Amino acid sequence: MRRQTWHGNCYTHGEGNQGMTNSAFRTDNRKIEDEDILKIYFRQIKIYPLLDSEDEVALSKEAQQGNQKSLHKLINSNLRFVVKIARPYVTKDVPFMDLIQEGNMGLMHAAKKFDHSKNVRFCTYAGWWIRRFIILYMTNKRRMVRLPYRKEEVLRKVQCTYHMLSQTLMRQPKTEEIADELGMAAQDIYLILNMSSGPLPLELGMINKDNNTTTIEVHEDYTYSPERTLFRQYYCEGARSCLDKLKEKERQVISYRYEFDDGKPHTLKEIGRKMALSPETVRQIEMRALAKIRSHAADFRRYEIPEAI
Repeated sequence: MRRQTWHGNCYTHGEGNQGMTNSAFRTDNRKIEDEDILKIYFRQIKIYPLLDSEDEVALSKEAQQGNQKSLHKLINSNLRFVVKIARPYVTKDVPFMDLIQEGNMGLMHAAKKFDHSKNVRFCTYAGWWIRRFIILYMTNKRRMVRLPYRKEEVLRKVQCTYHMLSQTLMRQPKTEEIADELGMAAQDIYLILNMSSGPLPLELGMINKDNNTTTIEVHEDYTYSPERTLFRQYYCEGARSCLDKLKEKERQVISYRYEFDDGKPHTLKEIGRKMALSPETVRQIEMRALAKIRSHAADFRRYEIPEAI
């Protein structure tokens, strides 16, 4: 059972559907198609008989010797087991068929790695790989921000416990009650639930009865600020004008050393190469220039860029 082959056969559509422009109709039509695909798939996998432990061992031995027919029979006979495992993971945003296909990938992986000498039933061994492939798929595809595999598994347990306690207590369970049921700290439950929450739009209003402030108004965006750009340009030009009090070589050395020239600092050796001077000569010129700048510190301080800009 190859995922690509089945998926391609199931989701291939013919021409002439351009008139279906209504989105609601397309959604309903897709649901009907998905249901039909599941019915066809269930009907196909029912033809493969279930295996007992002796059959699993025999097929596993032959598969390890390179017999592809035995490997395919071992896989096809356990396709219904994949459906059983994938069913609890179905959500409104994850199609059942996608989970089955991911589970089938885990089943094929398990069939290739299964060791019959361990005295373990194949379904017991394959169940772990099937769940792992399904959970990894949901972790990578379902959320905008990916959760680690272990966190995703803990979140699933929290959700299952929440629904179980809701039916038992006939009310929404508290976080502490969920933590006691799972044997976890309440703080860990809070952390998992916060990590699993989806992104919110910046235009969403904050919970405040007094005003209708939005998140985008509280957290200002500083990625583009014409005022800041103007102030920076003013301060840089003012600082360069103060360098006019230095000699030509002193002005060049200071410009290279302190990012006035091309926006990045240069070493003494690089400056010496540009100006055909030795690094020691460049250092002496720099020291003289800094001494002159200190003597005119009041003029330079007027153009010191504030931290807020």
